[in-house]
Amino acid sequence: MGPTTVTLLTIIAEGLLRERLIDDVMRLGASGYTLSEVHGRGTRGIAGQFWHGAQVRIEALVGTATADSILAHLETHYFADYSVIAYTTEVRVLRPDKYT
Repeated sequence: MGPTTVTLLTIIAEGLLRERLIDDVMRLGASGYTLSEVHGRGTRGIAGQFWHGAQVRIEALVGTATADSILAHLETHYFADYSVIAYTTEVRVLRPDKYT
């Protein structure tokens, strides 16, 4: 079997949201995730949290419906009050049954 297209969901957020976001991503259908600590600057400048610890990047390979569900949840529960960005990219993977 050759490569299959799935959705790579990427969330970059304040470090204090780490556990809440991981719980949300898993509860909403991801079978796993990758977590990285990151630092950066956006349109609002360097986040205050930068000085108190890293921000987090959470990545998960999921089906389109799962990605859409997670994005909707983030928009409803986080975007207004927290520094969170999220985006998707279509990627090709081997062993797609692990991700959808």
